[in-house]
Amino acid sequence: MFKKCEGIVIRTNDYGESNKIVTIYSRELGKVGLMARGSKKPSSRLASVTQLFTYGYFFIQAGSGMGTLHQGEVISSMRSIREDIFTTAYASYILELTDKVTENNKPNPFLFELLYQTLAYMNEEYDAEILTYIYEMKMLNVLGLYPILDECAVCHEKEGTFHFSIREGGFICHRCLEKDPYHLKLSPITVKLLRLFYYIDLKRLGSISVKSETKKQLKFVIDQYYDEYSGLFLKTKRFLNQMESLKQALPDRK
Repeated sequence: MFKKCEGIVIRTNDYGESNKIVTIYSRELGKVGLMARGSKKPSSRLASVTQLFTYGYFFIQAGSGMGTLHQGEVISSMRSIREDIFTTAYASYILELTDKVTENNKPNPFLFELLYQTLAYMNEEYDAEILTYIYEMKMLNVLGLYPILDECAVCHEKEGTFHFSIREGGFICHRCLEKDPYHLKLSPITVKLLRLFYYIDLKRLGSISVKSETKKQLKFVIDQYYDEYSGLFLKTKRFLNQMESLKQALPDRK
């Protein structure tokens, strides 16, 4: 059976001298692994559509086992992502995160749209670091994690000064700080952004400028939460951390 689907290449693995196994995340089928025969050859009609980050239409033959990619049509190669090593690092992490937390053949149109919109914004040179934090916050539900961000996780009060408790799984207000002596102290803007990133419709994201100190707080909280609850250990995350350390040594970069 032949099918056409809209998708994004999230992983590629060489197979033999001239073939690739390509994993796409598609709107219609979810995550699908495909054999792309001859795609490593520069002259192959599959060469361009089997590159990482590529967004396009894929014409596949589905069967009981791995499908076969017969042809594809590139809508966007996400060229700007490829041209910047820092953006490539953030985008690669997003792809691996998506790959690790999704199952094969389980469509999720919302997740597909989130992935596409995030990469598209990165390709348009929006702040890749902030986009990554937004993506991480929105992926929590896919992981089965539901941080408490609209009230105090202990007393359920909605008003007050908030910080973050890894142990309680969300915000903790000033009245309950003694419940977790290891709570993470946050600025009011970090609290606001964590809540915004979790709930915002990414399509409505406008221009956003975040100070470096706030970014550090966002990264620390999100990393701590993922480390505690996600069970994920991603190669691209380690590389991204190395790249972020390098970026801090380049003051002319935003």
